[in-house]
Amino acid sequence: MKIETKVLHSGYKPENGGPGTIPIVQSTTYRFDSCDHVAALFDKPTEFMYSRFANPTCDAVEKKIADLEGGVGCMLTSSGQAASLLSVLNLCCAGDSFIASSSIYGGTINLFGFTLKKLGIECIWVDVDASYEEICKAIKPNTKCIFGETIANPALTVFDFETWAKAAHDNNLPLIVDNTFATPYLCRPFEWGADVVVHSTTKYMDGHAVQGGGAIIDSGNFDWEKAYKATGKFADMVEPDESYHGLRYVGDFGKAAYIVKARTQLMRDFGCYPAAQSAFYLNLGLETLPVRMERYCANARKVAEFFKTSDKIAKVTYPGIPGDKYYERAQKYLPNGTCGVISISIKGGRAAAVRFMDALKLACDEVHVADIRTCVLHPASATHRQLTDEQLVAAGIDGGMVRVSVGLENVDDIIEDLKGGLAAI
Repeated sequence: MKIETKVLHSGYKPENGGPGTIPIVQSTTYRFDSCDHVAALFDKPTEFMYSRFANPTCDAVEKKIADLEGGVGCMLTSSGQAASLLSVLNLCCAGDSFIASSSIYGGTINLFGFTLKKLGIECIWVDVDASYEEICKAIKPNTKCIFGETIANPALTVFDFETWAKAAHDNNLPLIVDNTFATPYLCRPFEWGADVVVHSTTKYMDGHAVQGGGAIIDSGNFDWEKAYKATGKFADMVEPDESYHGLRYVGDFGKAAYIVKARTQLMRDFGCYPAAQSAFYLNLGLETLPVRMERYCANARKVAEFFKTSDKIAKVTYPGIPGDKYYERAQKYLPNGTCGVISISIKGGRAAAVRFMDALKLACDEVHVADIRTCVLHPASATHRQLTDEQLVAAGIDGGMVRVSVGLENVDDIIEDLKGGLAAI
């Protein structure tokens, strides 16, 4: 099935006479008729037993997202940050390192560069446009994975999948990619060499700003046993897990080893699982994802072209229009569009950017992005406020930058509102 069909039919199959939409299973517990049955599940978790691990409503949405991305399994989380965190912690522990593109989302930069550092895990920053040789040079003996972002927030750099994937795989490392802005409608990272995909489902997947969430999807393509034999890394994927009665993830679950380990170890201990109600809302958003993404992209292209005509804007960053630094790369990896987010740099710096934003009437100034409604944000003052000047430069952010998330309103109304904002500068 094509993705337009999958968003409506994957994950949940109504039984004869059953509900046509995914039911909300609002229960923390599941009842069993024998002690041995419960004990068996703690040896090998193959059924629902407690909603900190899994829930039937969430499970149906997880199956749908795994199908959309082309993976073997998915685990929902309570936020996109939780998904990014667990995706790395599933591989790294104190004393390990991993590599990340320097232009990823500011919140993730803080998570990787500061919080994980407190846990003894080093993040090695590498420029998003680094060559194969430069990426390989940054890899240390204790490096466990590489992390990138399909379309960076808000720098809007486009990830060179093939270069980063080759560097990762030639060094027996898995590649994790944040596919939030692209969604599986615009890009499927597994087809370009990624091994694990994460999402902040709060953004385009939900689309309506009604609930936070995240997802981790396992491609099933990375050969953990081969990497273990070659490097000695990833023993916890291959050897018995003492915290789970000697479970062997590769041996017992094969291609789904990574995602099962994430659930049985990390979700068990961190408990950052979403409520059934949240998964239900997420599914409603997913059902219209292809239709919305087409409109987001069409509106954003017109808005980006409008911004290009203004002499009050120093720079327009949108990889979906010719002339952008990443246009050619976007045509390769994202031929159907590059989402609805545009970054502009307004002449006059921070003060001018603030005047522009405060004069808008239709577009909302909010700490959000990828909503059905047009919204704006000043990254240097908000999402990237904790970054140093050097980190801001590395992330492609200056004081005059405004992130414009183009919504689904009539594009002429959006442009008219933006004209009013520019007139206030």
